[in-house]
Amino acid sequence: MSWQGSWKRRGPWLEVTPGREITAGENRVEAVDDWLLNRLGLPDKLWRRLRHEKGIELTGDRLRLALFPVMDLGVIPRWYDLKVLYEDDFCLVVHKPAGMAVHPDGGVKDGPLTLDHAVASYYEINGIHAAVRHVHRLDVDTTGPVLYAKNEFALLKLDEQMRAKDIDRRYVAWVRGEVPASLRTLDWPIGKDRHHKQRRRVSPTGQKAVTHVELGEVWGSGSSAISLVYLTLDTGRTHQIRVHLSHAGFPLLGDVLYGGRAADFGRQALHGERLTFGHPLSGDTITVADAWPDDLQKLYKQL
Repeated sequence: MSWQGSWKRRGPWLEVTPGREITAGENRVEAVDDWLLNRLGLPDKLWRRLRHEKGIELTGDRLRLALFPVMDLGVIPRWYDLKVLYEDDFCLVVHKPAGMAVHPDGGVKDGPLTLDHAVASYYEINGIHAAVRHVHRLDVDTTGPVLYAKNEFALLKLDEQMRAKDIDRRYVAWVRGEVPASLRTLDWPIGKDRHHKQRRRVSPTGQKAVTHVELGEVWGSGSSAISLVYLTLDTGRTHQIRVHLSHAGFPLLGDVLYGGRAADFGRQALHGERLTFGHPLSGDTITVADAWPDDLQKLYKQL
């Protein structure tokens, strides 16, 4: 559900002009609530809170919603030269480099710098009074775009899209072996590995996991070949791409946890090159590209 009308942010308020379907009615409060829930798609949880806190105001033909309250960052700011790929009042998309986790370990004080720390610093420097809320994650050594919600409305709407599998992520990977063009869909459930705390494995009792594969290029032949593949996911299980490709016999270059060799590459050769989602307010399709990082460009040129 989305709304295509005009809007403007005024401090903590979102100001919209819903039209005569609200302003011309006899019971304006009831008309406003119906419009918010059924036209704007305001989540019920947020609607109840805004009503309770007097965060909904109708003046003349203008409807105002307190969607941008001043919030604590929730994460200690730590500066990093963040690469911003997309930003508006509702969403932020940033590039996650290799070797950086998305969020801090709750049990470790003064631990390694994470993307959440960097986003907190970016918010602080730019006067953005929002809580740091990532919508999805990437593995520590995987590079690519990560989506953040800048207010509760955006978080609830984007979480809905995640559950409905409406957020599309396209990855590129370099794997060992000659991947056949006929390898199109990997549909194997994934569960925990009882013998290794960090690993996951294909298991008949695991959670459903579906990965779609598109062959790009192949260098060499047989077991010594290296293939470039593009991947999209129907599900988002932990280590899904790494587990599926390893189980298929094509481990990622550098992915020592799942059968790759450290000498092949300094990390797992996996990058999220495109992120597509619906804008929380307008519903417009937003597609964000993230160029291959330097190490993967260098690998490609070498091959």
